[in-house]
Amino acid sequence: MMDLRKFLAQSPDLSDLSLADGFASHWRSKRLKKGARLADQGQPESDEFILLDGSLASTICDQEGKEACVGLYVGPCVVTPNIARTRDGVSFVSIQATKEASLYWLDTGRLTNLMLESEPIRNWANGILQDALSEKAEREWCLAALGGAERLNWFRQAFPGYEDIFTHSLIASFLGVTPVTMSRLRAR
Repeated sequence: MMDLRKFLAQSPDLSDLSLADGFASHWRSKRLKKGARLADQGQPESDEFILLDGSLASTICDQEGKEACVGLYVGPCVVTPNIARTRDGVSFVSIQATKEASLYWLDTGRLTNLMLESEPIRNWANGILQDALSEKAEREWCLAALGGAERLNWFRQAFPGYEDIFTHSLIASFLGVTPVTMSRLRAR
């Protein structure tokens, strides 16, 4: 399993190991059992997360209680930044471990202060946000422009191996198709 310092040092902005070490020292570790929640829709949320190992799914629930998957994460990766999943400190999404997960968290305000103090950390964080927004825009385009078979092909290219990690019902929800449609598409 990768450690936090090695993960951070993969970024060209944090390739200086002393800088990666210093930045890593601000993060706190956390383990989640399968099914445990990292965030709850409608609840206060003020942290940033790096998933080192395991998998998470991000969902939104409507007023009738119907859940839709809006994010899938396999470690090592950064979970969508707080600014893109909250408003006024309240979470838009619930995030749940789909298998046991090892992660690190840091208060968003603390990260903001570190970004003001350090250009490499600022560049790293801005790059993460840009990647997350680009990924969201690509998924929105997929949902708006593609039919079911094309969505599944897009998913397989964008997220190789995820079909073996996540339930097909979660993937169907992420792609905006029913589980029955997903099953038919996979059978083709």
